Amino acid sequence: MNQRNSTQLHPPTRHFSVLLSPTPRGARLARLLATEWLRTWELPHHATEAAEHLVAELAANAATHGRLPGRDFRLALLAGSETLRVEVTDTRGDDLPHRRPATPDGESGRGLLLVEALSDRWGVELGPVPRKTVWAELDLSPEFGNVCSGGSGALLQETREGKKPHQAPPLPPTEPAHSRE
Repeated sequence: MNQRNSTQLHPPTRHFSVLLSPTPRGARLARLLATEWLRTWELPHHATEAAEHLVAELAANAATHGRLPGRDFRLALLAGSETLRVEVTDTRGDDLPHRRPATPDGESGRGLLLVEALSDRWGVELGPVPRKTVWAELDLSPEFGNVCSGGSGALLQETREGKKPHQAPPLPPTEPAHSRE
């Protein structure tokens, strides 16, 4: 009998990226395309559902606040073995995301609160000029005591082997940190 020791290969990272018009129609198309790609990747249901909402919020923000005539925004989905990352890049690097006041009956002003609640980590990367990328990450494998993925809405969050989660890049000094510890 001829046996060889096999090494376990990490599954390849799956990647989807598309340029879309910074309009409500482009934001809707981002959500629809993301939904289809995420379903074909057969990711855990909790991550797929949360990612659909994250794409909807980040794409709507790009269409509303990151809009410049003639310049598209980019949606990117990156799935590794442990993390799903949603990125939305627009050409308004001068307009960093921040919480806007929401009225009790208002239909806007809660997008970043939803992003924070749904994601395990999120943040902003600047550049190259004039761009910025707003990203959110979801952990794909449930961990001990972490029955659901997500931000402050999760029942309990711990990390493997006591590691701290990745920190989001710093925003202007008036903003709090956006990652879970």
